[in-house]
Amino acid sequence: MSGAVCLVGVLLFSATGITLNHAHQIPAIPVTESRTAVLPPDQLERLTGLATGESAPAELPGETVDWLDRHLGVRAGGIDAEWTDVDAYVALPRPGGDAWLSIDFESGEAVYEKTTRGVVAYLNDLHKGRNTGSAWAWFIDVFAAACVLFCLTGLWLLQMQARRHRSTWPLTAAGLALPIVLVVLFVH
Repeated sequence: MSGAVCLVGVLLFSATGITLNHAHQIPAIPVTESRTAVLPPDQLERLTGLATGESAPAELPGETVDWLDRHLGVRAGGIDAEWTDVDAYVALPRPGGDAWLSIDFESGEAVYEKTTRGVVAYLNDLHKGRNTGSAWAWFIDVFAAACVLFCLTGLWLLQMQARRHRSTWPLTAAGLALPIVLVVLFVH
């Protein structure tokens, strides 16, 4: 049963392990998309006031977040912004790419730029848990625990079958020794 639960995840993480190991040989053609819009004067005035106040808030105000979602299709809620005297900048990293949003306080121009690097980059970032959020991080942790259980039940099955197959423990020892030997001899 633990093997059935782990099947798709093991296939995904094994395949992306190969693509990560050969990332320099897999071409990626970044695609960048830009969108711009000009904030209404009342929104801009509020942002400028927040930026020049005693302490700027961590996030953009809710009405600005709603406006950005409607006009640029950007979800910037719940994400800290970097505030300066001239703009507010929101980093929006994502698996397989990157994105950012900048609001210029002088012109009111909101610029959103998103770069994607393709499916392989996306799957590689899922493998590493990079910019994937807490739900995916929890999935990876639960999946890793299920894989440990899968391996331990496999070891238990090996122990049960070892009496009938003399090569069980030498092969198991070789499986343990091979990565150690490779690390000692070839990894600097």
